[in-house]
Amino acid sequence: MMDVQMAVVARYADPGYLPTLRTAIDAARAGGLTVIYVVVGFRPGAPEVSARNRMFGRLAGQPAHPAAEEGMRIHPDVAPTDGDIVVTKRRVSGFAGSDLDVVLRAGGIDHLVLTGIATSGVVLSTLRQAADLDFGLTVLSDACLDNDPEVHRVLTEKVFPMQADVVTVADWAARI
Repeated sequence: MMDVQMAVVARYADPGYLPTLRTAIDAARAGGLTVIYVVVGFRPGAPEVSARNRMFGRLAGQPAHPAAEEGMRIHPDVAPTDGDIVVTKRRVSGFAGSDLDVVLRAGGIDHLVLTGIATSGVVLSTLRQAADLDFGLTVLSDACLDNDPEVHRVLTEKVFPMQADVVTVADWAARI
């Protein structure tokens, strides 16, 4: 589950997304799978962000702000429970600046099921890096969300299938 944080979810107007994601999470837990949340986050002042970074550069040098910290919390509708793992990344990919690879390898995990916001951001970047790291991959197409429906369609129908199985939550849940 990637970037399903309050501030991110607030930018997407899809009332069906969180219930669909909740179904995927519940199915994963029922199937005994490890549930990992990947969130983007920075230290106060974002010293790990260059002002040259187009996506995060505006955060460089900014003091911590309570509203911003609240926005970085995982949405309560899909919040982690005991036993779930939360990994903090510093860039777009779930692997960038995080210990995700260490957590996966220590847990003997060799296949990832990817979901998140946005399809053209964290999902694409994480999928590409995970494929290069030789992980097996599944993308839950209806548990990914993008501001541009056409970009989402092209990625899930044409790009992702080159490196991953792409299925719906219902189809995946029926198999685990």
